[in-house]
Amino acid sequence: MNSRAKGKKSGRGKRIKLSEDLLWGVHPVLEALLTEADRFSEIILQKDRRGGKVEEIVQLARREKVKLTFVDTVHLVGEGASGVRHQGIIGRTSETAFTAIEDLIKKVKVRQEEGVAPRLIVCDSLQDPHNLGAIIRSAVASGAEGVIITRERSAPLGGTAAKSSAGALSHIHICQVTNLVTALKMLKEAGLWVFGAVKDDDARSLYETDLSVPACLVVGSEGRGIRPLVKKECDLLISIPMAGTLDSLNSSVAAAVILFEAMRQSM
Repeated sequence: MNSRAKGKKSGRGKRIKLSEDLLWGVHPVLEALLTEADRFSEIILQKDRRGGKVEEIVQLARREKVKLTFVDTVHLVGEGASGVRHQGIIGRTSETAFTAIEDLIKKVKVRQEEGVAPRLIVCDSLQDPHNLGAIIRSAVASGAEGVIITRERSAPLGGTAAKSSAGALSHIHICQVTNLVTALKMLKEAGLWVFGAVKDDDARSLYETDLSVPACLVVGSEGRGIRPLVKKECDLLISIPMAGTLDSLNSSVAAAVILFEAMRQSM
């Protein structure tokens, strides 16, 4: 996997809406990094901030492979934001700790040794936290082993996603990866088949596909779907047959249909 040790630099200011998944200020961010680094999805820092504790935050983030984003200026916006002193440092946190891809693969292998065909759901650049939370809820309800999300262009696993998941976040492994193509290659080497959900005319019908095998089910973003390189890594492209004139479903609805069909086939 590509390391998250190198910070991403932005040449412009960043406006961030105040929300419950944010943590700000030098001391709160540093303390959280020391005790719960695996809950951070990103730390945003103004490039002009200096000092020993700021450097300690940077070094800790790099050591723990937390995404660093350096910006010229950062502004919190929204109700209550005017009273916040963020000191040029804002962290995005998850409602749950992330599971490393290597650890998830170990768990998948154990399930296969037990005679169980494990299922994973992959969200490729899904940016709506409501959809992400709903997919996690469906994953738990359908017996999936874990959910994989991308580090870049992915909705935060904060309060909105947690609320949409109806408590499911704490009942399933959530894995955040830097390079999804590399992660899929690792999963295939571990014995999983990768199925990509698309709306292509030449894709195989979901109901004509054997999903009772160890399966990794990939759904794409709300607008663009699965990215080309991710699509290329799929073993098989599948689609959901539909009546009428609509040609696609909401990402969370599509994921639920596929997950529960996979569960049905495995029963």
